Amino acid sequence: MPNDPHGLREGEVSVSLPESTDASLYFIGRIRTPWTERKQCPKNARQSRESGAICTVEVDPRWAQALAGVETCSHLILLYWMDKARRDLVIQRPGHYDTGRATFALRSPVRPNPIALAVVELRKVEGTRLEVDGVDCLDGTPLLDIKPYFASTDAIPDAQVGWHADRNGIKTP
Repeated sequence: MPNDPHGLREGEVSVSLPESTDASLYFIGRIRTPWTERKQCPKNARQSRESGAICTVEVDPRWAQALAGVETCSHLILLYWMDKARRDLVIQRPGHYDTGRATFALRSPVRPNPIALAVVELRKVEGTRLEVDGVDCLDGTPLLDIKPYFASTDAIPDAQVGWHADRNGIKTP
């Protein structure tokens, strides 16, 4: 099984991946965290913030000019490439769920294109190094992009994920 020495969990389904890719990307840097194994890594940004770990985003120096003004942002959106994740599951069962779920209904890093997103609090900028709080990835994870977080347009307070609310005993309309 690709990238997974333990194979499939009960209830998981994998598919064959396409023979070639459709696009190419530039990694613009790396994210430095204290986590070197998936089992150590927080399962989401909230758990990361609760851990107290301040992580470092190391941006490639060629992109230094692209960081102008970022120091004025309290929060940023980081897009990163979960390079250690499998890419072939259509149904997966994360360890903390009792049942399988479709990949696109989950925020798991296991997906055809393992792009992750985190809204992080920017703590400090020193040259091309950003100290952030709220990232949930392994040390050395490739960085795809940095965007400012706009609470006025990025937050949707009444957004719902019905199956997740039902999982917690909260019925959605």
